[in-house]
Amino acid sequence: MSNLLKGSLSYFLIVIVFPFLLLFMAYYGFESSYVKIKHLEQPPDFIFSSVYAYRLIPNYVSVEMNNFLHFVVENYLVIIKPVLIKNGSIYYHSIFLTNALFFTIYFIILERIINVVCEGSGFKSQKNLLLFIVAVFVTCMTQYVPTNGDSIALAFFLLGVFFSLKFKKSKNFLYVILTAIVIFVSTFVRETACLNISFFAALLVDFKNLKTLNKNVVVNVLILVLAFIIPYVLLRTMIIKQETTFFEGVYLKQNFTSPFNLLGLLYGIVGIWLLNKFIDIKERKSIFLNFLIFSMPYFAMVVLVGLFWETRLFLPIMIIAIIFARTSKSELKEAL
Repeated sequence: MSNLLKGSLSYFLIVIVFPFLLLFMAYYGFESSYVKIKHLEQPPDFIFSSVYAYRLIPNYVSVEMNNFLHFVVENYLVIIKPVLIKNGSIYYHSIFLTNALFFTIYFIILERIINVVCEGSGFKSQKNLLLFIVAVFVTCMTQYVPTNGDSIALAFFLLGVFFSLKFKKSKNFLYVILTAIVIFVSTFVRETACLNISFFAALLVDFKNLKTLNKNVVVNVLILVLAFIIPYVLLRTMIIKQETTFFEGVYLKQNFTSPFNLLGLLYGIVGIWLLNKFIDIKERKSIFLNFLIFSMPYFAMVVLVGLFWETRLFLPIMIIAIIFARTSKSELKEAL
């Protein structure tokens, strides 16, 4: 019973408490001069225009969480309201709570994925535990650019990764359908849902043996592509406003002239390179390189319409590297 309690307590501290505390520090211990939302009373108008208008789920969650927190504070937390307002607007606190909630889901799924990839060994290996902690730091530090959609998108992304890995292991078509559902729904969050297609394809497509490519693999990938394209097209045809555009702006020149953006690019390159060095199993290194290749359209969009300084854009790639930087069976045997 004591061992069970010890295991449950360790899980709670590592997977839930530690990430929450680091996220809390990012929001309230470090002041961000990059995005000035700390004193906004309501969700800003710009999230309902430009490319943000297509992110229906984060916008809905932002409005509802903000309304909910306003209701709770005004009716039940009036005594501590001055303390809350001193450290940010109610809307800012609602953004924190939203991200804390979905990051908790995200880290729970990440722990499950590590357990699947490591064949049940999970945190029994110190290397896996340390890599999980690295994932926590890499994830939470991106919140110097607080947004209403990143945590939701990342939670959906890892859920899609989990189903893809389960399909790789079991060949059960049900997991293809579940992955497609995740992609369909998460397209209403952010366009990064396309990375789930890249990951699924990387698991099953071997560039060295394309001639022997199974037709079922092609069909399964096409199902996922359709699961992305259908909601993407629906959003762009149904939401038509004068101020709504497909992207916020073209930042190609800024990305290669601003020292901040160049440093962000350097961080992405060095970070991905370092994490790739931890992938010590040949098959998994090959899958990760395939993932990078299939993610080229995503990288192209980052270069054109993203900002390198927003290092959260590199986060899905880094997390996949961490997932595959697993302990080999021989290392686990020595650890035990």
